[in-house]
Amino acid sequence: MDDTGEFRPDDPDTVVVHYDLGVWDFDQRSALAEALATAGIEHTWNGDELLVPEHVEEQTDVVFERLEAEIGPFPELLSPDEDGTEFQLDEWSAAERSSLSSALVDAQIPHRWDGTSVVVAADAEQVVDELLDAIEAGDVANLDADADAAPDGILSVVFSIADRLARDVNASGARMELFDLVPQIRSAGAPFGITARVWDTVLGNAEQLCAAFTADDFDPADVTTAAGDLRDTCRPWV
Repeated sequence: MDDTGEFRPDDPDTVVVHYDLGVWDFDQRSALAEALATAGIEHTWNGDELLVPEHVEEQTDVVFERLEAEIGPFPELLSPDEDGTEFQLDEWSAAERSSLSSALVDAQIPHRWDGTSVVVAADAEQVVDELLDAIEAGDVANLDADADAAPDGILSVVFSIADRLARDVNASGARMELFDLVPQIRSAGAPFGITARVWDTVLGNAEQLCAAFTADDFDPADVTTAAGDLRDTCRPWV
């Protein structure tokens, strides 16, 4: 800040906070700029970076949180110094890359684009592989808001139930949760960021686990196997 009160990021006495918005689109940046101006928050841009003085960082974070609720989710950037897994998509159409971009945002997978290639967080490689397969097959993820979609976090719930039953077939609480949950999700669409193919596999394994409990020739070993299969299907997304 200089003597005139104007924000100058090159002033050595000014502590500057940087927000890297390299994966934000034009409309999102415009909405942010308008919100900052309305709130009277001094700021400037340096390429893809938003710069604000430290004393307005908290106010700026509040603006980000409000915009996230109103027009989010926003992309999560994988910074250039972070290692990741690269997928070269030069043979994909622009529409297919756009579908993937939307899926990565909805699934909150950190990523960065380099031309027609995308680099994703290393621990998300398997999830992105599924997304790529689904888009190529025309079996895309549920990318849009849908009242019939299964709730976010449902795979963590299913994983927990399956894990408890794989460890102990007599876990009555987990068994009751399973039988209550399956009818509720049976007709639901895939959660955000999950392909229809993966979701169908989860539902199929959950139905198989229920069937193992109700079989006329009930065998605890069948329950253990079915619970393990369901747990393994959910594991990459937990």
